[in-house]
Amino acid sequence: MPPAPVSSHPYRDVAIAAVYNTTQARRLEGHDSLSITIEAALGVLETAGVSAADVNGVGGERTADLVYLLGLGPSWVGGGMGGVPAVLAAASAIAAGECHTVLIACGGAGVYNDRVATAPWTRPANEFVLPFGMYTALEFALIARRHMAMYGTSSKHLAEVAATIRNNGHVNPEAVYYGRGPYTREDILASRIVADPFHLLDCSMTGEGGGAMLLTTADRATDLRLPPVYILGGGIDQMGPAYRYAPSWDLVGARQDYPNGYVGKRAAAQSFAMAGLGPSDVDVCEFYDPFSFEIIRQFEAFDFCRPGEGPDFVMEGRIGPGGQFPTTTDGGLLSYSHAGGTVQMLQRVMRGVQQLQGQCRTMQVDGAEVALCSNGGAGALFTNVILLGNGRP
Repeated sequence: MPPAPVSSHPYRDVAIAAVYNTTQARRLEGHDSLSITIEAALGVLETAGVSAADVNGVGGERTADLVYLLGLGPSWVGGGMGGVPAVLAAASAIAAGECHTVLIACGGAGVYNDRVATAPWTRPANEFVLPFGMYTALEFALIARRHMAMYGTSSKHLAEVAATIRNNGHVNPEAVYYGRGPYTREDILASRIVADPFHLLDCSMTGEGGGAMLLTTADRATDLRLPPVYILGGGIDQMGPAYRYAPSWDLVGARQDYPNGYVGKRAAAQSFAMAGLGPSDVDVCEFYDPFSFEIIRQFEAFDFCRPGEGPDFVMEGRIGPGGQFPTTTDGGLLSYSHAGGTVQMLQRVMRGVQQLQGQCRTMQVDGAEVALCSNGGAGALFTNVILLGNGRP
């Protein structure tokens, strides 16, 4: 009998061993971004049962600081990327034999001590946006408004998403907004308008905290404390520099048959093709939620439904507890935390890992085997996607 064929999957020999979140809060007294990043890094090593001496790769933010302060050198280091790109870069380095165990850590604290109403990353000082009063909420509002004009999307659809995700955070003791609900659609719609069509409760919060992830070889992962999670597929879609140019739904590139409004479509298709799966195989959707409409947009972009069907797709409990596609189950940027984009982009992947390891304190999806996680949005001209599973590809 001939031997079974060896998988050619690029990430077959890579596994995510553990993830760790620090305390998340509106303000973390006594911390700055570096100190909370170090706390997250040490926490994930403890969670996995790995010593610093076992680490020979570092990704995410502040790689040089982590190598020096934790005594990890000499190490492979990533390019300072966050979220899905950092995870894919680390996985590629392990697969290529450049390193065998990679620590990714990031954090944000003490960033907006002046107690301004919005965090500094929502007010980019750029010549193409600042003179026109353009800021992050407005950039994403332009995308939502275009969809409304094309397909009749209404504020009630956005409010359904916002209430669902905020309620996920309401029941999560680790979330900044824990116990502040429950929320109804009417609560969302009653909050003040920030950037039409977004009400205040359609918008992500600001917070502080850190998170970390440990990747290693599939063989090493089997000897660690938690069941390994595997990368089934991944993709990166970029249309331009985030928050530098006013975004347009209809912006297209030279090799693109869909507009920026569906950025992420190629990344998702690539992820599913790499895994040999489709949207119907996904058990949990850990989607990036800077604003409520982004969830509707992503379901369409990722081919869970057709263009214009997203508003009705998210209704009737489909994305809530016990629904067909439980979405952003920890409360996301709306309710869990938002300590800067890099932190929360990684945390979306981390929550997918927790779901597949059965480690979620709340909103654990029974029997979850496949999780789709995302970063970014059309208002920022990029969307990255990673598909995770508990079966080795």
